[in-house]
Amino acid sequence: KMVRPAVKRAAVAHLRARMGLSERRACQIVGADRKMIRYRSIKPPETELRQRLRDLANERRRFGYRRLFVLLRREGEPSGINRIYRLYREEGLAVRKRRARRKAIGTRAPILVEARPNARWSLDFVHDQLACGRRFRILNVVDDVTRECLAALPDTSISGRRVARELARVMERRGKPGMIVSDNGTELTSNAILTFAAERSIEWHYIAPGKPMQNGFVESFNGRMRDELLNETMFRDMTHARSAIRTWAADYNEERPHSALGYQTPRAFAEHLVTATDSRAAPPESSAHLSVAPPALLGVSTQRAPVPAG
Repeated sequence: KMVRPAVKRAAVAHLRARMGLSERRACQIVGADRKMIRYRSIKPPETELRQRLRDLANERRRFGYRRLFVLLRREGEPSGINRIYRLYREEGLAVRKRRARRKAIGTRAPILVEARPNARWSLDFVHDQLACGRRFRILNVVDDVTRECLAALPDTSISGRRVARELARVMERRGKPGMIVSDNGTELTSNAILTFAAERSIEWHYIAPGKPMQNGFVESFNGRMRDELLNETMFRDMTHARSAIRTWAADYNEERPHSALGYQTPRAFAEHLVTATDSRAAPPESSAHLSVAPPALLGVSTQRAPVPAG
């Protein structure tokens, strides 16, 4: 079925060229108006804008048109989002969607935290491998309110003592968090972590086993890292991995627009939040009320030292 004007023009041109029909007869067969067939677009080619859009899409292969629009606006491009979307579609830049996981059905009651930096941190590991096949892991630390990546530490082995040392370094430059959330991995339930939390009087919350959605902020960050960096990069060795991850984390904090923050960067949102707190102003609505992951289910211990089964 021919609906679009461009398809009808092509069909009329085909009938006239191959069968020698007149324009009137070809339009009758196709069901097209002769004025539409004769129309020629007078829109400017917008060559420079198209080229810049292609360059940004090649540089940021996993960015959709909304984030590309934000980047173009930063460069002073006055075009609206509808024009950018049209050019995005015409240039065939749509991001290939990967298969999504099945989502749990149900309602959850979130814990509300104060809208300020360091109110709550989340920790988790993400895994990948080098070109030689050797596997390594990355310890990610995220501020749940500002969405900043506080640390992204790659190594072939990360023990509980190493986690405690890295958290101590982050606290030296950032300050102590009000709460830390993590899963029940052996590194995060070790004596080194329990001692670290007790000595520094840090409230450590363990999510319910098998419920990663309760640690949603860092899980979302892991997904962005997987999609935009790990799946797009072949790491030659650990030196290359550390350099690439460090560069991506800095870009994530300072350049990448974050949709949950009104397409601000995490660093800009954190600065705005500090300014608003100092002036006793209300936080921006784009923070989505700044709710955090839901608590552990009833019957699940939330103490720092979970009792192992058996």
